[in-house]
Amino acid sequence: MNTKPISETLPASPPASRRLILKLMLLVAAAFAFAFAMVPLYDVLCAATGFNGKTSNEGALGVGGIRGVAPAPSRIDLSRVITVEFTGTVMPGLPWEMRPLTTHLDLHPGELHLAKFLVRNTSDRPIIGQAVPSVSPGQAAQHFEKLDCFCFSQQSLAPGESKELPLTFIVKPEIDEQIRTVTLSYAFFNAEGQKTVSKERE
Repeated sequence: MNTKPISETLPASPPASRRLILKLMLLVAAAFAFAFAMVPLYDVLCAATGFNGKTSNEGALGVGGIRGVAPAPSRIDLSRVITVEFTGTVMPGLPWEMRPLTTHLDLHPGELHLAKFLVRNTSDRPIIGQAVPSVSPGQAAQHFEKLDCFCFSQQSLAPGESKELPLTFIVKPEIDEQIRTVTLSYAFFNAEGQKTVSKERE
C-alpha cells in the first residue's frame, strides 16, 4: 500500500509557469503605473499644443513670481480685429449661478484686456468651487494667454454671497489669421473635499 503523503505525489509546478505568473504580475503593475502617468502627460500635451481647448498660462506668474504682473506684449497687431466671446456654466452638484459681465470684446492681437464674471452662491451654506476654462476653436487655445485668472485657484462663497471674478488676458499675435472669433468658456465644479489648486492645470 502506498503511504506517501499526497503532497509528494503531486507534480511540482514547472519553472515556466512561475515565470509566466511573474511576468503577468509585472505587466499588471506596469499598466497601473501607466494609467496614473497618463493624466499629467495629457496635461503637458494640452498645454503645449492647445489640444482640447486648453489655454496658455505662461504669464500667470510675472516679474519676481508675482501673480498678476503682466509682461509687456512683444507687439500689437493693429491690422487685425478678433472678437472674444465669454460664456460660463455651472455643473450639476454646485448650487451657484454664473454669468459673464463682459459678454464679448473686439480687440487687436497683443493687447492686454480685462473681463469679469459674476458668481453667486444660491445655497444656505458656504461652498468652494473651481473653474475650468476651455477655448474654441481648439487651435486658438495655445495663443490665449491668461495673465491673471480666477481659475488659478478655488473660489469660496458664503451663503447667498456674490462675487466679481476678474480675468486678465492677451490673445497673442501669432494666432492664425483665419481665426476671427474666439470663445472662452468656464465651467464651475464643486471643489469641496479636493486639494487646493494654486494654479490652473493645462
